[in-house]
Amino acid sequence: MNSVGFIHVVQIVRGAARRVALVDGARLRLLDTFGTVYAMALTAIARQEPLVAIAEADAGTEFLDYDAIYEGRSDWRLLPPFDYPTEPARCLVSGTGLTHKASAENRAAMHKAAADEVTDSLRMYRLGLEGGNPPAGQIGCQPEWFYKGDGSILRAHGEELLVPAFADDGGEEPEIAGAYIVAPSGDAFRVGFAMGNEFSDHRMERKNYLYLAPSKLRNCSIGPELAIGRAAFDDVPGKVSILRNAHPVWARDIWTGQKNMSHSLANLEHHHFKYAEHRRPGDVHIHFFGADAFSFGDGVALESGDVMEVSFTGFGRPLQNPIRIDAGPEKFCPVRPL
Repeated sequence: MNSVGFIHVVQIVRGAARRVALVDGARLRLLDTFGTVYAMALTAIARQEPLVAIAEADAGTEFLDYDAIYEGRSDWRLLPPFDYPTEPARCLVSGTGLTHKASAENRAAMHKAAADEVTDSLRMYRLGLEGGNPPAGQIGCQPEWFYKGDGSILRAHGEELLVPAFADDGGEEPEIAGAYIVAPSGDAFRVGFAMGNEFSDHRMERKNYLYLAPSKLRNCSIGPELAIGRAAFDDVPGKVSILRNAHPVWARDIWTGQKNMSHSLANLEHHHFKYAEHRRPGDVHIHFFGADAFSFGDGVALESGDVMEVSFTGFGRPLQNPIRIDAGPEKFCPVRPL
């Protein structure tokens, strides 16, 4: 990633006190005024000033030990680096699939019936290659889109990602996510980028590609840092690993960014925000841009306690989340008539 002009911020909490801090090597420099990135973003919109300038002007003289917070040895803990702070339902979490070749091939392999069959997954990926990078200001073909949930499903670095009792499986999806806010005018603004683990039920999806929608209704994580500022999202190398008892059992080098995707960032953003209901003033959006590889594609079955680690160059410290599998029986959910 071309990170010139980017700074990184985190959101932290201790008791009822929320703070925003600039990442400064092994330290966090607390902001004086802003307790949430959401408030900071609205201020930048109102003042028509760059978000980086707002953050840097508010930086105070109080520092915290980032290592201690990141490693869970502090009274402060990390939050997702962007959210709707008071109403999780005002945050829409969604994503775009089949934007990376390796992911499209994995999806195709799940659903292929014959050796020479071209699946809908590969057709969708090829549509992106042919029409997903239009000239600036023009509209290209629309990508696949899926809904994951509202802001209540977002988890921070270090928090568990749950495989519920009704699920068939759970597995990491290492991605970059865009963080967005809708201005009072109804215009969408990109607040920044964060590393993410989109986390899905691949075994459920493999049964039938029409199960894609419920396979995505799981919690997910972003962070620990939000990269804010203006820079190119071009060629981003990364790595994804699965740790079991602190030892790696699987790892892959991965790539994202527009050079490695079948759609331009502008095209993905247009096709998300073209819907009027996605431009409700004040709302927050977290949108995943797609994965390049994941362990399920290599036949790895995650176990309770495994730690999923995602890192991308230029996006700060790795995002780590343990997986917890609910092994109990699925409980019937009754609905009573009124």
